[in-house]
Amino acid sequence: MKSLEAATAGADMSSPPDEQLLIRRAQAGDASAFEQLLGHYYDLMFRFAFRWSGQRSDAEDITQNACLKLARSIGQFRFESAFSSWLYRLVINCAKDWYKSQGHARDAQPLDAVPEALCDDASHIPVYLRQVLQQLETLADGFKETALLVHGEGLSHAEAASILNIKEATVSWRLHEIRKYLQTLQSCEGVNL
Repeated sequence: MKSLEAATAGADMSSPPDEQLLIRRAQAGDASAFEQLLGHYYDLMFRFAFRWSGQRSDAEDITQNACLKLARSIGQFRFESAFSSWLYRLVINCAKDWYKSQGHARDAQPLDAVPEALCDDASHIPVYLRQVLQQLETLADGFKETALLVHGEGLSHAEAASILNIKEATVSWRLHEIRKYLQTLQSCEGVNL
């Protein structure tokens, strides 16, 4: 397993020089080509899974599932988008599947509904990244991955929209709504996010 520092330090978003050839060979069953692709993109997959889950062991499980799913589904890649974009979508789906398999209930809340426990808690415990991710998980589907792609991965609104198969304006709206929601949490908690 690669070190956490290496995996979270930022992936090389550039494609290997012969990426299309590697993909086509992997699609044809060439294990060496698949291994080279996986070697190039593993850090991106792990880093995103880590940001999704907030815990190394969970990220390792999600990434392992994503690697298995990649092996089974690489033939479905149609070269209509960047391979890295397709991989983000694959990891997002694996993370969601993993989350459900762990028995985590996910009840979407309206964006203006701040959990009362946070506002009533007199101790004003700071909201850390994991708590922020948990709060994003309570929002409508798509908000967490939007925030992670743009703020966690540093992708543009257009790139995130392409990965999520939504309009760029929807990405902008989701980020605006997330900011409003987190500001509401901040005012209830008195915490600087």
